Amino acid sequence: MISFIVPAHNEAALLPATLRAIRAAAGEPHEIVVVDDASTDETARVAQSQGARLISVELRQISAVRNAGARLARGEYLFFVDADTVVNPAVVSEALHALRDGAVAGGAPFRFEGELPRWVRIVEPFFLAYQRAARLAAGCFLFCHRDAFDKVGGFDPSLFAGEEIMLSQALQREGPFVVLREHVLTSGRKLRAHAGREHLRIVVHYALHGRKFIESRHGLGLWYDKRRPDPGKAA
Repeated sequence: MISFIVPAHNEAALLPATLRAIRAAAGEPHEIVVVDDASTDETARVAQSQGARLISVELRQISAVRNAGARLARGEYLFFVDADTVVNPAVVSEALHALRDGAVAGGAPFRFEGELPRWVRIVEPFFLAYQRAARLAAGCFLFCHRDAFDKVGGFDPSLFAGEEIMLSQALQREGPFVVLREHVLTSGRKLRAHAGREHLRIVVHYALHGRKFIESRHGLGLWYDKRRPDPGKAA
């Protein structure tokens, strides 16, 4: 069985499309585990109305939330899909084929939906090329064998960001790690709601302080502060 693990914090608006896409793409026995992390909106109700298994936690740490879902998942294959990300049958099929053909884990390129700032369009191709060259999964879509996930200890619980990079690197040591040809579609809301200099500040702080910077929420408001309205929502 496939376990789709969907971490969610105040995602009632986007979660329905994510869950419908997973249902349509799965193509074989599966479960969807939504891990509702301290939501104050209708996330829990939406998850249950869509037939997902609901786990409620109050962690406000994405690595811990993903691990909480994995602990209770029952599938041989774990697919981590963010609540603002839409998968498709081709990407799920390709991922399953890779796992059954010897890969232990992998990810997929992603595209952002909606209108985006010009700087994003400029840097996006370079980031995607680096993702493929370094064989890294984006946090919005990562898949792996359950045994490999357990063997490396899951997502690093000391991290508040970058946990998907560390897990990708750990899984690479267990066997073949693939970056698929197919892509997923993820929300561009953070790129629209936060100025380029805010994103650059995070990159600079990480370059200066390394792992220590992502071991606390401080400076990571992009993920942990109150969500800003999406300026592209009305379009």
